[in-house]
Parts: sequence; structure tokens; C-alpha cells
Amino acid sequence: MAYDLKVLEEGCKAYKIALSEVQKEQFIRYYELLVEWNKVMNLTGITEFQEVLTKHFLDSLSIVKAVDMTKLHTCIDVGTGAGFPGIPLKIAFPHLQITLLDSLKKRLNFLDTVIEELKLEGICTVHGRAEDGARKAEHREQYDLSVSRAVSRLASLCELCMPYVKEGGYFISYKSGKAQEELTEASKAIFVLGGKLDKTEAFQLFGTDMERTLVVVEKKKKTPKQYPRKAGTPAKEPIL
Repeated sequence: MAYDLKVLEEGCKAYKIALSEVQKEQFIRYYELLVEWNKVMNLTGITEFQEVLTKHFLDSLSIVKAVDMTKLHTCIDVGTGAGFPGIPLKIAFPHLQITLLDSLKKRLNFLDTVIEELKLEGICTVHGRAEDGARKAEHREQYDLSVSRAVSRLASLCELCMPYVKEGGYFISYKSGKAQEELTEASKAIFVLGGKLDKTEAFQLFGTDMERTLVVVEKKKKTPKQYPRKAGTPAKEPIL
């Protein structure tokens, strides 16, 4: 089947990302696997090819508006779901060492298949809750970058994601719409967990009229040992 990649190519050009033919084929195969597996499990409500290109692939890659990915080496995608943004970032930036963390084993089975089919190296899946993974020495404060496209409130996400970031690294949250209210709400959590708001990048998602915001938090000092709290607590009782 012939796929029209024009919007992906133009979007990547706007993001100053050069895709090889191999990388384009990887995005196509990822899409095919996503649709195939989505028939038997709930991975995404978006399955039309052009929509996946914009709302999943280009949205995932939009992080380049906030940070120079070529200068980062290790990244963890917390609550990766169907692999966004982690897999698109790995395809576009093969040098990245990426960890995909999710609490649902079925989703990780899908991602393991994607990794194998796309012949991706330097990427692994980890099964578990974010609160538990961040207490393990092999993950705690080991990453240049922690990312999340999860729909949780920013105050909760900070507690789930920031313990993974090493000092001098970044936690970047992908938010739909404007994030000012959530930012105000999360200001205490950011400080308590050892971070400082670096910047926010508000923009329109390429090829759409959808508003997006990237919230960039720099890790200034180690996260206190008591965080994250036990599973479920950050969502129920965020640091406010």
C-alpha cells in the first residue's frame, strides 16, 4: 500500500529533523502495527493514517521546540502507552537510549513487537508503576530526560517523572491547550521535588489548529528520598 508521507516530511522539515528512507519506513511499519494491534486491544482512538502522522508522530517530535535532542543521551518515557512519544523519538534520534515504562503488560508486548519489527536498538521496555520504578537504583536519577504525554495533572506528573531525572537534566510534559493553570498549581511540587521551571513553549501542532504546550522543568537538585510516595498517592493527593 502506498502511503502519503507529505505531512510527516513537511513537519519534520519544520522541526529541522532529517528523515532517511529507512526512518520513513519505520514510521509506516509502526503505524501498521498500531492499527493491527488496536483491533484487539485499546491502544489509541486515532487510527486514520494522516491523523496518526500529525496527532501522534509529529506531536511526539514537537519536543524539539523546547530542547536540543542531539545533546541528550538517555530518556525515559513514563506511562508510554502505545509508545508516544518514546518510539517516534527513537526513530528520529537513533542515538538516544530510551526506556519505555508502562504499568500494563499487554501494551509492553505490543511495544516489544514494534521494537523487534523496526529493528530498533538501544531501547527497552519496563513493566511497572512509575512510583515503583523511580525507587529502583537503576532508574532513579539516571536520565537526561524524562517525558510524559499522560493526561494527569502536572502536579501529579512531576512526582511521577522528576525522580528519574539526573541533576542538570529535564522533565518535559506534553500538554494540550494552555498550561498556565496547571503550572500555577504545580509550582510547589516542582520546587519540592528538586526542579525549577525552565520555560514553556506554546504552539500550534503542525498541520492542525490544535494548541499545544511543552512544560520544561530543569532538575536542580536531588529529589528527596520520600518521593515518589506509594502507588496511587501522587494522583489522589498531589503536592500542592
